[in-house]
Amino acid sequence: MIDEILAYNKRFVEEKAYEKYAASKYPNKKIAILTCMDTRLVELLPAALGLKNGDVKIIKNAGGVVTNPFGSVIRSLLVAIIELGVEEIMVIGHTDCGVQHIDSEMMIEHMKKRGISQESIDLMKYCGIDFEKWLAGFDTVEQSVKDTVDTIRNHPLMPADVRIGGYVINTVTGELKEICR
Repeated sequence: MIDEILAYNKRFVEEKAYEKYAASKYPNKKIAILTCMDTRLVELLPAALGLKNGDVKIIKNAGGVVTNPFGSVIRSLLVAIIELGVEEIMVIGHTDCGVQHIDSEMMIEHMKKRGISQESIDLMKYCGIDFEKWLAGFDTVEQSVKDTVDTIRNHPLMPADVRIGGYVINTVTGELKEICR
């Protein structure tokens, strides 16, 4: 599959198909979106929000959550705000999220079946990581969005003038429902 992608990319460059995607590194709409890596959102989310290349910064991870207040999500948001002109943040969860109800113990068992040793799992715990909490899912997408908004809003390095809101997008219709602002 990767070979097919690489072959496509070669044709894409040769045909200069990239020209229609030219944009600045500074987001036109001054918005950063934190959302889930769900495959259904790749085209649906930008289409449902009327976004085109260059409009926003999009940060994606499993669940669209902040798992560490000093991890890559907050770092990315701070870079977007401080260096790239972002003024607003949208946290967008979605219906039927695969992270919802993930059981960390079950995930650890699946890791072991995939060849991850108990020693490696113990090492994570030894390094001070609450492994079960880090792997765990959430009960409701609405509460997850609220919790993520609160974490971002209350971060000690987050400028007070940044507007932060939480939303849930329907993965079938693209309808956006406001959760908190």
